[in-house]
Amino acid sequence: MLTHPTIDKLHRLRLPVMAQGLRERIDSPAAGDLSFEERLGLLADRELLERENKKLVWRLAKSRIGKTACLEDIDYRASRGLDRSLLQELAGGEWIKNHRNLLIIGPTGVGKTFLARALGHQACLLGFSCLFLRAPRLFPEIALARETGKTSRLLSSWAKMDLLLLDDLCLLPLTQDQRHDLLEILEDRWETRSTLVTSQYPVDLWHERIGEPTLADAILDRLVHNAYTITLKGDSMRKRLKT
Repeated sequence: MLTHPTIDKLHRLRLPVMAQGLRERIDSPAAGDLSFEERLGLLADRELLERENKKLVWRLAKSRIGKTACLEDIDYRASRGLDRSLLQELAGGEWIKNHRNLLIIGPTGVGKTFLARALGHQACLLGFSCLFLRAPRLFPEIALARETGKTSRLLSSWAKMDLLLLDDLCLLPLTQDQRHDLLEILEDRWETRSTLVTSQYPVDLWHERIGEPTLADAILDRLVHNAYTITLKGDSMRKRLKT
């Protein structure tokens, strides 16, 4: 067998992991214990796994999720209103495939952001693209893009995300420009992508926080009607961790 030309061809085909695996198996005393199909399958599996890992690293880096949060780390001991069966359902990712939204409501400190990050991390593991945005910083980012003539490019990039996480929405009442921007973001995602929103305010107060009844109706219609809702309660987890 012409080993080196084969390895060279694998590199030229951009299959470096298969090339490395072939070299290792040729040098391994146990290489002859496997059939051709078995060896080829192992090499292909190794190449595929390496590519999937690189894609995952890329998705997580682009997601802006930041601090690592995993569903496995959720604390169910505290009485916060967490429904384990619902979270297990959400962990499967069907809600993202079906373009449904998710609202996580509750007072400060009960773990809304952690849960949102954990679900975003899970989405990345499942192969979905994801972007985490803090709502208080969202609108200044759009305003800056508008000043530089890059609004369309920015909103277009957000619209392509399978899951968009908006953290702390309605923390402050929205201005007219912010209402229009939020509606445009949600309009781009309407029945084609999923949006996850966290907020300290109950949904029935969002209309008032958004302002402008017509725009508020349009925003809520695109966000709430097909959404799962998780309502958290209880004392701040930050205080609990300090005690």
